[in-house]
Amino acid sequence: MTVRVPRGGRVLFIGDSITDAGRDRADGADLGQGYAMMAAAWFTARHPGHRATFLNRGIGGDRVRDLRARWDADCLSLAPQVVSVLIGINDTWRRYDHDDPTGVEEFARDYRHLLTTARERLDAALVLAEPFLIPRDDGQRAWREDLDPKVEVVRRLAAEFDASLVAVDAAFAAADTDDRVWTSDGVHLTPSGHAMLARHWLRVVVPATD
Repeated sequence: MTVRVPRGGRVLFIGDSITDAGRDRADGADLGQGYAMMAAAWFTARHPGHRATFLNRGIGGDRVRDLRARWDADCLSLAPQVVSVLIGINDTWRRYDHDDPTGVEEFARDYRHLLTTARERLDAALVLAEPFLIPRDDGQRAWREDLDPKVEVVRRLAAEFDASLVAVDAAFAAADTDDRVWTSDGVHLTPSGHAMLARHWLRVVVPATD
């Protein structure tokens, strides 16, 4: 499934710290220093006459429940034509560092709510990036037990909502290189990791033709 950005359209990136990527939250136009900035810059460089606008509303530490709580203010009120979501790793991480798990059913329910409202109230095209993990040790490898079912939820929702799927978890798993190229801690990305994510995002998001 390919998402087509309308001419002059608004694209919203939203999610957790991977999307946030150090953005200045006092500046509503700041895209941070990660994949959202890279993808927006490359899209615009390739299609300068398309005049698309890109917004970033990632917030570090967010889980899907947090995203649901701010969805009206940080998504629906901005009226984007394309909504790109990356969420889920903190739903897994909090199980292991705070003994505060997010069940798969809760994750699916809240994620489906986000997509349903975006589709019903905005008629927005949807881009879903898989939550991912690039484990650095055996302790993190054990997180796959919790994360893998959530990745499957995102894949199923992408099919259900005719959304573009950015299969980044699979891409990092298949990459034949030292994992330190992509991440410093298994979760947060290096500039090269952000570039990899941006490259896969740009494979499924293209300008609409008039």
